Amino acid sequence: MAIYDRYLAARLQLSDAALPETVALVITERDLLVDGAYETLERFFDLAVQFGADRIVVYVSVLDEGVVPTIESELRTLRAPREVAVRGPDDDDPADAPIGVSIGLGGKHEFAIAVRSIAQSVADGDLAPDEIDESVVEEQLVFPTAPDLVVKTGAERLSDFMIWQSVYSELYFTDVNWQNFGERDYLRALRDYQDRQRRFGR
Repeated sequence: MAIYDRYLAARLQLSDAALPETVALVITERDLLVDGAYETLERFFDLAVQFGADRIVVYVSVLDEGVVPTIESELRTLRAPREVAVRGPDDDDPADAPIGVSIGLGGKHEFAIAVRSIAQSVADGDLAPDEIDESVVEEQLVFPTAPDLVVKTGAERLSDFMIWQSVYSELYFTDVNWQNFGERDYLRALRDYQDRQRRFGR
């Protein structure tokens, strides 16, 4: 670890401000096509856990669904400090694992899945309309955990990402591309998070 990185780490640990318990990362399929991309993701997992994250969500935006099987295969063999659940564009089973990876599962589609499931429960008589609240919706989401911090590399655009879950998240954009994203960049994201005052929509 370089001297500046050690300085950043020390500031994080000495600060009274909280660190994010749930961290989300937004990358693209192109980010995973460069050499060392999956090793970078493994280091990201390690850093997130090292600095207090209980849950990690990775959203991989996909333009060409033909690459999904390849990405899924690579992700299922990753070294990770916690259990990993991988979900593709057509999956609707909840990703109940400390590390969840979404490949091309858009937020609009995920929300539509939740609405259909709730509507079916109402039609079956298992749920009354006036019983539907935020918690009922969240129970039907593939990725139900709301991230405290969302890190986006490469550009200031989130696209179709966790529409429901990230409404009160702190967003951190860096112009550093994924292939160059390292420990210093993650520590800067955490420091920026600590400097903010979260309002949760208030």
